[in-house]
Amino acid sequence: MTSSIYIRFVTASGLTNLADGIATLAWAWLASLLTRDPLLIAVVPVALRLPWFICAIPAGIITDRVDRRLLILWMDAARGLAFAAVAIALWVALPLPVPPQSGVAQPLIFALILGAAAIVGVAEVFRDNAAQTMLPAIVPHAALERANGRLWSVELVGNALLGPALGAFLIALAVPLPFALNAAAYGLAVMLFLALSGPFKPAVTVEKNWRKELAVAVAFLRSKPLLMALAWITGFWNLLFEMVMIALILHVQENLSVGAQTYGLILAAGALGGILGGWTGERVIHALGPMRTAQWMLVLTAPAFVAIALAPGAVSLAIILAVFNYTGLVWNTVSVSYRQRMIPDALLGRVNSLYRLMAWGMMPVGLLLSGMVVKLTDGPLPRDVALMMPFGVGTLGAILLGVLGWRALGRWFPS
Repeated sequence: MTSSIYIRFVTASGLTNLADGIATLAWAWLASLLTRDPLLIAVVPVALRLPWFICAIPAGIITDRVDRRLLILWMDAARGLAFAAVAIALWVALPLPVPPQSGVAQPLIFALILGAAAIVGVAEVFRDNAAQTMLPAIVPHAALERANGRLWSVELVGNALLGPALGAFLIALAVPLPFALNAAAYGLAVMLFLALSGPFKPAVTVEKNWRKELAVAVAFLRSKPLLMALAWITGFWNLLFEMVMIALILHVQENLSVGAQTYGLILAAGALGGILGGWTGERVIHALGPMRTAQWMLVLTAPAFVAIALAPGAVSLAIILAVFNYTGLVWNTVSVSYRQRMIPDALLGRVNSLYRLMAWGMMPVGLLLSGMVVKLTDGPLPRDVALMMPFGVGTLGAILLGVLGWRALGRWFPS
């Protein structure tokens, strides 16, 4: 697991996740600089997440046909170019006008942002699917929990610890800067993957007919009820998570009077919990067993949502997010390691894409639902209360998911 190939793979993933972390804050905060309409703000992350619903199946088929390393190279290059285009456009458009309560300032810039976000989202679908199918070819199956934990710890350092804080600092300094830095980060990742070598093209077991290829993957997934259960649980969890996190953008700005830099630090501090989960998740799984670990990490979601909504300030919110990120990372360690171990390499791209279609395709629904809840309640309720409503809806959904998910995991997980 300490081979040079694994180190290059992890380093490149760390760079791309640093860019993702910067973008996590930059996309949504930039949208809030162009409009104060919560539904329109949600449209930008929808453009990033909708490709998971549209492109997951094609990504899986292509991942099982081509050299996965080359696919990652092309996708990282596409993301770098998209971020560079946004940076240049924003630089030309400065200074940005005061955002209106309805509609958008700078409609052309907003349209460009949506287009670039869609390109980044499509590339992310192909890139992440290919990367997740590469890891079992790099490390032994027995070491997947440890390899995934270490990989995700590095990714979280970039994605959730350094990225949001750096993105907040840069966007407060100059709006185009986080997008320019992302373009550079993806360029470096491309250079690292150019130096990577290994057997990363899967053996073709069926003719190149997408219907037959997809049918084989569907049949395999349907034959594994635990994989199906993990997929739909993760999908509904992601819906609720995105609903809460996009609502948090306006909540911290208007209800907690938090600026971009402080919010970036909150997300960074919260990421420490996820990093700890990456390093200790293997021990938790060995102590409790995969089934009990997955069950307990799931049921802790509802109290976490309540605590996020009721946090009185930045410090308490950061602590709550740290605990929440810990549980999420340990859940991922269980579910992804099981998936990588159970799916044959020749099918890994297609089955993985079907799984992620269910698991990630729900994200845009959560984003839009969050914006609609605020939009519909802002007026009948005071705005500060309306901004809190997605947390309430998310908590009710998490309670139901926890009950149903506990039963499903108990039924299908091997004892």
